[in-house]
Amino acid sequence: MATFLYKLGRFAFRRRRFVVLIWVALLALAGVGAATAPSAPSDNFTVPGTEAQQAFDLLHERFPGTNADGASARMVFQAPDGQKITAGPNKAAVEKVLDELKHTPQKATVADPFAVGGDAVSKDGTTAYTSVSYTAKSTDITDATHTAIKDAAQHGRDAGLTVETGGTALEASPETGNSEIIGVGIAAVVLLITFSSLVAAGLPLLTAIMGVGIGIAAITALASTLGLSSTSSTLASMIGLAVGIDYALFIVSRHRHELMEGRDGEDAAGRAVGTAGSAVVFAGLTVLIALAGLAVVNIPMLTKMGLAAAATVAIAVLIALTLIPALLGFAGPKVLTRKVRKGRAGHSDKPNMGTRWARLIVRRRVPFLIAGVVALGLAAIPMSSMELGLPDDGSQPVSTTQRKAYDMLSDGFGPGFNGPLMVVVDAGSSDNPKAAVDQVKTTISGFSDVKSVNDPAFNTKGDTATLSVVPDSKPSSTQTEDLVHAIRGHQGEFTDETGAQVLVTGTTAMNIDVSQKLNDALVPYLALVVGLAFLLLMIVFRSVLVPLKAALGFLLSVLAALGAVVAVFQWGWLSGLMGVEQTGPIMSMMPIFMIGVVFGLAMDYEVFLVTRMREAYVHGETPGQAVVTGFTHGARVVSAAAVIMISVFAGFIGSSESMIKMMGFGLAIAVAFDAFIVRMTIVPAVLALLGRSAWWLPRWLDRALPNVDVEGEQLRKNLGDGSDEAGAEGPVEEEFEPVRV
Repeated sequence: MATFLYKLGRFAFRRRRFVVLIWVALLALAGVGAATAPSAPSDNFTVPGTEAQQAFDLLHERFPGTNADGASARMVFQAPDGQKITAGPNKAAVEKVLDELKHTPQKATVADPFAVGGDAVSKDGTTAYTSVSYTAKSTDITDATHTAIKDAAQHGRDAGLTVETGGTALEASPETGNSEIIGVGIAAVVLLITFSSLVAAGLPLLTAIMGVGIGIAAITALASTLGLSSTSSTLASMIGLAVGIDYALFIVSRHRHELMEGRDGEDAAGRAVGTAGSAVVFAGLTVLIALAGLAVVNIPMLTKMGLAAAATVAIAVLIALTLIPALLGFAGPKVLTRKVRKGRAGHSDKPNMGTRWARLIVRRRVPFLIAGVVALGLAAIPMSSMELGLPDDGSQPVSTTQRKAYDMLSDGFGPGFNGPLMVVVDAGSSDNPKAAVDQVKTTISGFSDVKSVNDPAFNTKGDTATLSVVPDSKPSSTQTEDLVHAIRGHQGEFTDETGAQVLVTGTTAMNIDVSQKLNDALVPYLALVVGLAFLLLMIVFRSVLVPLKAALGFLLSVLAALGAVVAVFQWGWLSGLMGVEQTGPIMSMMPIFMIGVVFGLAMDYEVFLVTRMREAYVHGETPGQAVVTGFTHGARVVSAAAVIMISVFAGFIGSSESMIKMMGFGLAIAVAFDAFIVRMTIVPAVLALLGRSAWWLPRWLDRALPNVDVEGEQLRKNLGDGSDEAGAEGPVEEEFEPVRV
């Protein structure tokens, strides 16, 4: 592989105008496609194979023509203290607001709270609500509609009422904020400090932005066709930008070293792509496996997010292997510092920080190993109390009208009112569908923790009905979860007694099903991803224990990162600093998506740092010396890459979308834990403890595994270099060597 990549790097350098033109054309083509494509769809959350989804699908089939996918709003009215909402002036004010809502754009229906049997008025008579449905999806609600809803609510307030509004019709597009720009700015500063050259620092940023631009534009162009939401684009940009900068950083760094060894530009570019590029390919493969592997969970939204991010990472790898050497051809010697170009840079025998740190770790390996494991273990403790859920208006900041409406409904109608269960009764096989539905209603009304069961709503054929069950407890409580299980556990009795099939759906039931599905999929997912990555790392390192150590280190990183997420977003620690206005359950899909991403990124640093240790060991150094050599030549660049990735991810903490904010924080803290505690502390300590055993591989397995020449050994032989020892004397901050197989 190294020989092929060497030829590819030379070709890209030599035909740089052609290569750059191809990438610019791809960017333009994707941009045109994005500009002319329909708007991205809203997040269509479906969970195949669950009872909640089965019931939802049955509703679409048996209640045709209903606007189930349309946006909705719920406006809540509360009378002044000591007054009733049904009093003449207050009722007139509510009716005036209702009349205004009936004339808002995109409106479908407006329910009159005083004409539905009193169910929309609280028992104490102080609170009422109206439900408004719209013909458009939440993402297609226009500014005019938003304004009309807000104006109608304000007119109610002007009449002396307390009026708040919730629902999907008020959802706005998520905003990332300026923090993303700050993150990229920090990355630029780190690159400038690392390379001491404006040109060299600019190349990784330029190519990463171009790669993300192509990826996001392609996702936008295909959004309507493939059902990719705006969340997919944001997560793809987050991951693509981080890995794009990192992959380019390693190749530019290696190219600079080759130039300082006296090689011409074309040969230096070929060697950089053939060696560092080989590590980029394998690091990228681990990320792709982790992201594409999310498909095993069988949640379409999660699968699409993973594949969209994987495609962006693949583009980042291709750009690093082709566009970077092409641009290096245009940059020429300007990628070097001015002192090096003028021949004034000298070599220093003083050990760099990476060397000093590695020597300290090797000498004090046991204390450092214990300290690292204990620190991550303590950070992981909050994960034991992690609660999963899907976002609703109850998770909004308390200052928002959505949250105020949620609290008013909870106070006026009970804590379970905001999370009703929808029971779907398929009575098509029953001799008397109406009697069957009535019996189901009577039975459910007798369950503990049931506050009320509304009258059934039948479809046109009269063979299917829906019942709205309001629990006594709040949606996220264990009592409500027990109620869902109790109704479902009664399915056999319902069928035997009435001949009807009873299904439970709704947001609360969907939460329960999603959590269960994710729990069931976690072990197969980890087995698939870790297994494939373990095989890849065995091919790279020719070792059994090194990949095993890498996988265990990843588990420490991800558990500690999830613990930090729980501490901030669920417990509220440092929530003000992170801009978290409202704590609550962790989004159901967030942990498994973060596990996939963190695993891929963790293996990146494993490949980039440990490969140099492996090569030093193969060249005859003792295991302890090999660890020091690996840090001498790789720690500076790996540290810079980690700081860049942390900065990019942290930039997304400013997003108004809770999933993006959580992912940004979780990935940033995970990279910090993995790069600086696991890869730069625990890994060298473990390798020093294992000694030569770390690089053990059974002979039969060594013969069975393919030799893909990741480190370019065959390439050096073909070029007549012989041993690679010459490279060991180069500037320590510039050196990066892949593993010798």
